[in-house]
Amino acid sequence: MARQARLAVAGHLHYVWLRGHGGLRLFADAADRQLFRDALREASSGVVVHGVALTESEVHLLVRPERAEALGLAVQAIGRRFVVAWNRRHGRRGTPWDGRYRSAVVEPGEWALAALCRVDQLAADAEADAPAGPPSRWANTGLRSLLADPPELWALGNTPFERERAWADRLAQPLLASLETAIASSLFSGRVIGSDAFVRELERSTSRRLIARPRGRPPGTAKVRT
Repeated sequence: MARQARLAVAGHLHYVWLRGHGGLRLFADAADRQLFRDALREASSGVVVHGVALTESEVHLLVRPERAEALGLAVQAIGRRFVVAWNRRHGRRGTPWDGRYRSAVVEPGEWALAALCRVDQLAADAEADAPAGPPSRWANTGLRSLLADPPELWALGNTPFERERAWADRLAQPLLASLETAIASSLFSGRVIGSDAFVRELERSTSRRLIARPRGRPPGTAKVRT
């Protein structure tokens, strides 16, 4: 059976996740992370990048494709460029990725803020050269000119200072376990990150089944032997 294509919706935030094969250490130092940032800058045409975190063996991205097909094209181009440079640096061959990338559409509003908070916290914890938080967010990595703040961040305050303070306060608090679990589970399974109402809205707008149906036959359809 053919594998169902990933859901990609133009203009919506998407959480993208890639990981190294068998937990392979992809980002051992700042030079490895810079290789990926260079690839991201060069190959992210067609998507707006809102967040990036590079743990030792994983990539976490928050991007907004201008067209639905731009998501896959950009992520694949980024991955290929990084692999070429990374293999050359480490004297390796072949792909270091553990299969295909995973992605999930993110509901605007609080779900988008939760996803961005997760990515920024991962970056702060994992990347030695990542700034601790606003107002210098990503200024030291050369990505500040590439990253764009999503509308949800702009809504946190009327002035840059208010927004920076509000975001710094949010980053200082651990993400709720329920949100962390929901994001991780939805991302791993390729489901939408958001509420049931948002999922139903996407089902109507994309004409695609997004809510899992119960296994087996519907009630009342079992055959009766005579």
